[in-house]
Amino acid sequence: MSEFDVVIVGAGPVGLFLGCELGLAGCSVLVLERESAPHSPWRAEPLGNRGLFSTSIGAFDRRGLLSAVRKASGLPAGFDADEPSRVRFAGHFAGMGINPANIDFDALPYRLPSPAPDSMMSSLDAIETVLSERASELGVQVRYGVPVSGIAQHNRGVSVRSGDREFRARWAVGCDGGRSVVRKLAGFEFVGTEPQFTGYSVLASIAEPHELRSGFTLTPTGMYLLRPDGLISMMDFDGGAFDRARQPTLDELQTVLRRVSGTAVTLNEVHYASTFTDRAMQASTYRRGRILLAGDAAHIHSPLGGQGLNTGLGDAMNLGWKLAATVRGDASEGLLDTYTRERHPIGAHVLDWSRAQVTAMRPDSYGKAIQAVIRDLIATRDGSTYVFETIAGLSTRYDLDDAHPLIGRSAPDFRLADGTRLAELMHDGLGVALDFSGDHQLEDSVSHWRNRIRYSAARVRNDLGLAAVLIRPDGIVAWIGEGDIDPAAFERAATRWFGTAES
Repeated sequence: MSEFDVVIVGAGPVGLFLGCELGLAGCSVLVLERESAPHSPWRAEPLGNRGLFSTSIGAFDRRGLLSAVRKASGLPAGFDADEPSRVRFAGHFAGMGINPANIDFDALPYRLPSPAPDSMMSSLDAIETVLSERASELGVQVRYGVPVSGIAQHNRGVSVRSGDREFRARWAVGCDGGRSVVRKLAGFEFVGTEPQFTGYSVLASIAEPHELRSGFTLTPTGMYLLRPDGLISMMDFDGGAFDRARQPTLDELQTVLRRVSGTAVTLNEVHYASTFTDRAMQASTYRRGRILLAGDAAHIHSPLGGQGLNTGLGDAMNLGWKLAATVRGDASEGLLDTYTRERHPIGAHVLDWSRAQVTAMRPDSYGKAIQAVIRDLIATRDGSTYVFETIAGLSTRYDLDDAHPLIGRSAPDFRLADGTRLAELMHDGLGVALDFSGDHQLEDSVSHWRNRIRYSAARVRNDLGLAAVLIRPDGIVAWIGEGDIDPAAFERAATRWFGTAES
């Protein structure tokens, strides 16, 4: 059988986004998915609805996919490039909602107006449909009904088995969810904390819907969430005791709902039901040799706050260009190891954020006391801004060994004088060097990486007082020029992130 550059296990949003990143960079990619078909009720509305926040929306925008994702999500595909978007929902902390009107957007670091929203709702099915179409355009092969049963590394690559079939690649990435087969077969250490609750997501008809409050409701015995589309989520603080290997019955679901809601509500019919817990675990490293992990395969936690999908897409954006450069052979030494170094702390923080929410929702005196403190904090402008900034990923900053506070952050959406946005300059997956000096001081230096870095010397509407900016393919600021630009400093940064200069 032919050998691929990369085999990805798992065709969810993370695996497909990573496949698109690698395909965009010219890699040969095979994506294997155990499910027999790409669509299911669990991935479509309303069961598959998820919140997307700034980091994920920015990733789609920088690859020219945001309009398609919006359209597939039932939103207007276009957006006004001259008007900043408005936040319509800002998320929650432990079921306590954040009022968008209470957020101080001017206090968010290095923020420039952008038409790309800071938050939006979509579904797994909508996202996967867009990414599948894009993957096909890029020559990425996606095969369904192929459960992985074995994986082994050898000197030149990896062999992935599915029954009596074998697929060979130079690299393999497990994007196959919280119960990742790749993670287990490859021997990754997976450590963390055990659950405090069993959660239930139920699509059902209710005999007395007026007995339940809409939205999040924290109660003395747990929490429930009732959405207008009939989806009910419940948290039962039983220590995660429910046997998740089987489906809950209608009677069991009704008993839990009555207990956590404190009502005598009756479920007439259950259409779909699934269970989850707040088990919070993380791989100690995201790479073992030629096998890597991303998304839920690398970290699991409760779904509170919708952080899982956004964190996973952030993994894929960070890994894609680094793995592609390694495949091509032009990566700087140690570049691929920066994937774990940068993303592991992000995953650890998300796990702690999830644990904090679970603690605040505990149906005891300690939980109630914490809830009271949190409610007071998020009622303030600073508190709302902090929580939103954290949920949206706007506070994320990688440690790139530079004291400048913008380096390591997602680049602001600089707008050129002709209206072109930075996001539009990044559709091809290259790095970008923005030269604001007015006399093309960086042009000669950038030419040594002409196939890896796009150069723009156009004036921008707001340069934030900077003379030049180097932006990695994942949108992260890698270098800043201030005052008189030092080409040698730029070249050191370019070599670090984009490899040795071209001849």
